[in-house]
Formats: sequence, structure tokens, C-alpha cells
Amino acid sequence: MNANVTEKGRAAWPELIRKEFEANQYNGRVGTRLLSETKRVRVWEIRLAPGERIGFHRHVLDYFWTAVTPGRARSHAENGTIVEAVYSAGETRHFVYGKGEHKIHDLENVGDADLWFTTVEFLDSSNAPLELGDGRHDVASSERGRLPNEA
Repeated sequence: MNANVTEKGRAAWPELIRKEFEANQYNGRVGTRLLSETKRVRVWEIRLAPGERIGFHRHVLDYFWTAVTPGRARSHAENGTIVEAVYSAGETRHFVYGKGEHKIHDLENVGDADLWFTTVEFLDSSNAPLELGDGRHDVASSERGRLPNEA
């Protein structure tokens, strides 16, 4: 993953993004579709067409993701940083969270092709799994109000 990190702070985010962060910072739906869940794991899919994004969500469980397709994405993180990243197909990253640790972020496809990830969360992590809520997909597309560019 090749990434460019900008530290502007949340005050520099568009108003729509700031409001969404406040409303969804405890969202445990870390993918666009839950593919499978057992006593040990949750397997998620993230599929984003160009201009689509998955809204803010909180990671509290140990997990890994694998990029199924290559692509480019922008992510707003809880600490105010904005990360623009380029992913290669097959690229995988692992994350571990200690008791009380977490990460909150969103993900927008800023490339010109579909972006597809598989994410696996481990339910026996240091933190309890978050509730998943009503099961709705938290994807915002250009038809529902694409976010303005921040450049």
C-alpha cells in the first residue's frame, strides 16, 4: 500500500463528514455486507464503485483485510488525518487492538474502477464485539450525494 497522509484535523473536514463522524462513531459494521459469522469470526465484503464510500465505522476487534482488486481510496481517521492510498490486488494488512483500543474511519473509492476488499474480524479479541444494528448497508454513492474533493 502506497499512502499519502495529510494532517488537517477534523475542523478541515467538510461539514457532512464531521456530522457523519459524530453520528456513526460507534458503528460496528466494518463492511458493506456481512458474508459469514461464526463463534470465532465475522467475514465482511467491501465493494465500492468509483465515488462510493463506506461511512464511519469503529474497529475494536483484531482483524485483517485483503484487497481483492487494485484501486485508490481516501479515508478520514478519528485523529483528523486524511489518508489517500493505492492498493494492489492480494495486498493484506493485519491489525491488533488491546483492551479499550479502537480505530474509527471511513473509506471512499477515489479511483476509476470498483474497489473490493475482504475483511475478517476475530470475535475472541481483547474487546467485545460491537452490536451491528439494523443491518443496513452504510454506503454513500454519487447518486446519494458524492462528497466534494478535499484537495
